[in-house]
Amino acid sequence: MGDKSKKILYSFLDLAIVGEGKSISQTLQSVLKVAQCAEKFNYSRFWMAEHHNMANIASSATSVLIGFIASGTSKIKVGSGGVMLPNHSSLVIAEQFGTLDALYPNRIDLGVGRAPGTDQLTAMALRRNDVQIADLFPKQIDELQSYFSNTDKQCKVRAFPGEGANVPLWILGSSTESAYLAAELGLPYVFASHFAPHQLQQASRIYKKYFKPSSQLQEPYFVACVNAIVANTSEKAQFLATSFYKMFLGIIRNDRKPMQEPCDTMNGVWTTEEEAAVYNMTACSFIGTPDDIREDVQRFCDILEVDELMITAPIYDEQEKIISLELFSEVIKECRK
Repeated sequence: MGDKSKKILYSFLDLAIVGEGKSISQTLQSVLKVAQCAEKFNYSRFWMAEHHNMANIASSATSVLIGFIASGTSKIKVGSGGVMLPNHSSLVIAEQFGTLDALYPNRIDLGVGRAPGTDQLTAMALRRNDVQIADLFPKQIDELQSYFSNTDKQCKVRAFPGEGANVPLWILGSSTESAYLAAELGLPYVFASHFAPHQLQQASRIYKKYFKPSSQLQEPYFVACVNAIVANTSEKAQFLATSFYKMFLGIIRNDRKPMQEPCDTMNGVWTTEEEAAVYNMTACSFIGTPDDIREDVQRFCDILEVDELMITAPIYDEQEKIISLELFSEVIKECRK
């Protein structure tokens, strides 16, 4: 069992979601401002996720964006949550993240996943031509580790920059399959419960039960990603959350739009069935005031024995998002005191 007296680290995942009436340039500048505030509020890391062919998500060139955020901050770790490794050559990722590590030493994380992060047609356009390439995901991780740790000067293919880089690898997943892999490789494991909550507990148990120590990690390190929308009043938090609900409603309807401004009520916006489906997908969400969510956050962390809690805050207004980040940081500091 985990140490329930241990402090929990807290981090932030940003998808660079484009809001209605906002440009991509404005969105990316806002991502930087949010990252600077996350650093001020003592978040441990700030990650961005790779998505493609999605008009309202601006984080497709993930490594470029990581460099932009790292250059505008000074101490927070910046990384990928994650790079969808089958979309890329392992060598190219080693070179990109080796370069980032050279520019921002000891601040770069490399979270990797096996999903395409897009549709199959776009996956093929990304040179993901082999439909079975996701099955080679463990091999690609091994290649990455080899490029970073290579000491053989006679090796025919080497990563420059990349060799000797201090870039921790993290396994991302939303299923038990990823839990087994992270455990087998002895790598830290991040579960995407912010949109796929159903196998969270099972995956956590599997990872901890089968974990094998590695040169990177001696004991299991488990991170759960959740949604958090926190405000000074319960009514304000529920109001802000309507943008979040409409975003997931768009996924269900396959009608994806820029993030919508919040509205007073979702009544009439969704059907009863759609409401249930959205709540089902977003079960791992904390919405309310710090007092509203404190006990639930504490219980969540205790039951799952998380080492770190990563949040995403799908809020339309930049300033309201920053307030939410600050309030959540105060909540998490109270956990396991």
